[in-house]
Parts: sequence; C-alpha cells; structure tokens
Amino acid sequence: MPEPGKRVGLLVTCLVDLMRPAVGFAAVKLLQDAGCTVEVPRQSCCGQPAFNSGDRATARELAEQVIATFEPYDYVVVPSGSCGGQVRVHYPELFHGDPNWHPRAQAFAAKTYELVSFLTDVLGISKVNARYAGTATYHDSCSNLRELGVRTQPRRLLAGIDGLSLTELPDADVCCGFGGTFCVKYPDISNAIVTKKAEAVAATGVDTLLAGDLGCLMNIAGKLQRLGRQVHVRHVAEVLAGMADGPAIGEPAPAREAGS
Repeated sequence: MPEPGKRVGLLVTCLVDLMRPAVGFAAVKLLQDAGCTVEVPRQSCCGQPAFNSGDRATARELAEQVIATFEPYDYVVVPSGSCGGQVRVHYPELFHGDPNWHPRAQAFAAKTYELVSFLTDVLGISKVNARYAGTATYHDSCSNLRELGVRTQPRRLLAGIDGLSLTELPDADVCCGFGGTFCVKYPDISNAIVTKKAEAVAATGVDTLLAGDLGCLMNIAGKLQRLGRQVHVRHVAEVLAGMADGPAIGEPAPAREAGS
C-alpha cells in the first residue's frame, strides 16, 4: 500500500472524458476505497494519436504538458492500456537523446500504471467489494497485454465479484481492430477483424463483455449492435467499482419523464 500522504494523479484519457466519464468516476472510487488520495488535474491528450501517425513534434509537445502536469504526484494511474502504454513505453523513446527531458520521461514512465495493474501489483489488492449479477467474458486489449503485461490481474479481481460468472473468451488476446488511427486508415481490415471478435463474444453466450480500454469497447459494442447481438459492454472498472447500474457502452440513456 502507498504510504500515508502519497498522492495519485488520475490521467483520465480523452475517450473517457468525452465518451464515458463513468469510467473515470469508477476509477476514482476504486482508488479511494483502496486508501489512495486521488486528484484529477486539468490535463491534455497523452499524444498517442499524433505519435502513431508519425507526428513526433506534436506528440512531444503533448507529452511535455502531461509530464509537467503530473510530475508532482507520487503515482500516475490510467484507466486505459493504450494511454498507459504510450506513457510507460513510448515517452522515453520519444525523448531519447534529450539530456533534459529523457530522464524526466523515464522517471514519469516508472511511476505510471494502468488502473487494474496498480490495484493488484502495487497495492496488493486481491478482492474488491462489488456485486454483478450476470455472466461476462474479458477481452485483452493489445496495449494492456503486450506493452504492460496486464492479463491475469483483471481476471483475478473479477473472479472474486459476487454474482459474476466469468467465461474465457476464445482468442481473447487477438486485436479487436480498433488500433486507434488504424481503424480510420484501414476501415475494411478493421471491420473484418472486429466482426470476428464480436462473433466470438456472442458465441460465448455471456450477457456482458468487459475490457480495460474504452476504444476497444466502443469498437466492439458498435459491431455487436450492428449484428443484432444483445451483449452489454462495460469497462472493467465500472464492474469492479460496483457502478454498473446505468446504460452500458453504446446503449441509450433511459428517457426522462416530463417535468423531471
């Protein structure tokens, strides 16, 4: 457990901020329940889209902003494998050879963790107090799995949730086809990949799909809906935090009554 007074800065990510703020609230709850002092400073994009597109100048400018913003914190936690991978793996690469920024990028990368990895690997949490009545399967995002080594950690915590029955997804480690800008550059290939992924999810017979990257979840949720598959799609943090009562990803919010 972090020592008393240790501060955790939550790097919310652009997709969570713009598309699914509930994931950010769930992350805060999980961290606070674990005894952390959590702050969410004003922040910018981590620079991953620019980095992946070859625009290193813009990626570096954004990375400098992120590092400067979060340097005062003892830990930086990210509810996203892709953004976490950008910081931990690619920030040091981005500043390689710079005598001023490279050491800062390395130190920053060393204290940055994906959310579930931080809970299990740093805080030593093996069980959370949550309940989810349903069946679920878990998709491993490419960045979480290949860049950050996150695989067993979410399954370990999900196995202890009351009411949840977890089924392993065949080829859970195969890409969903999102890949950030990949789905924009190569839409036909992306669609073929996500179609296979969505069909594999539906074939498990579960009612819920979980993952740790919102980009993957939005991509798969959209394909499941277009295929007419009734599978709820949620970020793993929402279930672990016991905050999975609202509409799932891609589902409409309930209509408000007149005068409410």
